[in-house]
Amino acid sequence: MIPGGAVSNRVRLEDPLADGRQSEAAIRVWRGAARLLRQHGFACVGELTLASGRRADLAALGPKGDVWIVEVKSSLADFRADSKWPDYRLHCDRLYFATHAEVPLDVFPQEAGLILSDGFSAEILRAAPEHRMAAATRKAVTLRFAQAAANRLHDALDPQARGEV
Repeated sequence: MIPGGAVSNRVRLEDPLADGRQSEAAIRVWRGAARLLRQHGFACVGELTLASGRRADLAALGPKGDVWIVEVKSSLADFRADSKWPDYRLHCDRLYFATHAEVPLDVFPQEAGLILSDGFSAEILRAAPEHRMAAATRKAVTLRFAQAAANRLHDALDPQARGEV
């Protein structure tokens, strides 16, 4: 850090979405969906590990404490390979799939919402049904969200501190 809070040009911040697991298409879908959610007052965290051990592609915390999970699907094969998506319902109030125009939209189940992303913005094509979490689950997910967000900010501002206790 430079005095006054600016980050030095010498400090190269890593791309938080590029950890080697996501394709370029998935990163574009994620970015558009996250921008849409932010426009609606949600804060987003990618790759949020849940109590079940599953990782949500995109977790969003709304202005009233609502938790949405968005599963990014970059191809038909990506969707067909995923049988775990119903497990995410236990950890959110609404579950969405996000994809791009080259993926057939009719494959996505009606039990989840649907977001279409072009990488720059996105649109909710189908609202997700609401299934409110239990209070204890909401507290646990919100705490995980807050800790992940704070730790990622700290890692970005002080990369050498990662792993130190």
